[in-house]
Amino acid sequence: MHPSQLFDLTGRIACVTGASSGLGQHAASLLARAGARVVGVARRAEALGAWRDDLGPDRAAAIAADLSDHDALGDVARAIAAPFGAPDIVVHAAGLNTRQPADEVTQEGWDATLAINLTAPFFLSQALVPAMRDRGWGRIVNFASLQSSRAFPGGIAYGTTKGGVTQLTRAMAEAWSPHGITANAIGPGFFPTELTQAVFSDPDRAARNAAQTCLGRNGTLADLDGPLLFLCSEASSYVTGQLLMVDGGFTAK
Repeated sequence: MHPSQLFDLTGRIACVTGASSGLGQHAASLLARAGARVVGVARRAEALGAWRDDLGPDRAAAIAADLSDHDALGDVARAIAAPFGAPDIVVHAAGLNTRQPADEVTQEGWDATLAINLTAPFFLSQALVPAMRDRGWGRIVNFASLQSSRAFPGGIAYGTTKGGVTQLTRAMAEAWSPHGITANAIGPGFFPTELTQAVFSDPDRAARNAAQTCLGRNGTLADLDGPLLFLCSEASSYVTGQLLMVDGGFTAK
């Protein structure tokens, strides 16, 4: 294969959850620019529709859905396959962080966090894997976090799920990689999104986070492009069950 083809997604169909904003929307747009037809999934129909309209109906489709509703995930999987066919690539970027201190965690907040961050990626993947298995090719990319291995204040529910994502990724690889389906996770550091607005709106706090990295800076959305394309493309055909931290070396210090 020519090196220029390693990252080419022409002819591939991708699904990205959390595509209405932030890292999810960036990932969805990136895969579309790389040649894939992309189905974005999120709760916010208006923002998701604006993203789809920007890319055009030949390149993108939008599915408004609440991924915390476990009973509806089968219907969501069928809706994802309707516009372009069953996806070859699934990126689980939807996430929830209630930021409740340990002594204040509620059952509702705990359950909601697990439902979005851990339950939905598994059962949605489970529903979409049969088509990948039939093709003998598939890519599953989960979103881990700095909190997959570090404990942050107010992050006990979120960190628990993101620690779970790393093991979920390994278990997915064990189960499905014999059929040509790789499963990996990407672990972003601090990037400017809606979810991290409070961090980046505080210059001192943002500077402290940057100082904890080996590179001495926080991430930009473009820093995710290469790692995402690698994990979603032919370039990573012999890589599975891995967590790739894209954090400027935050977890290396």
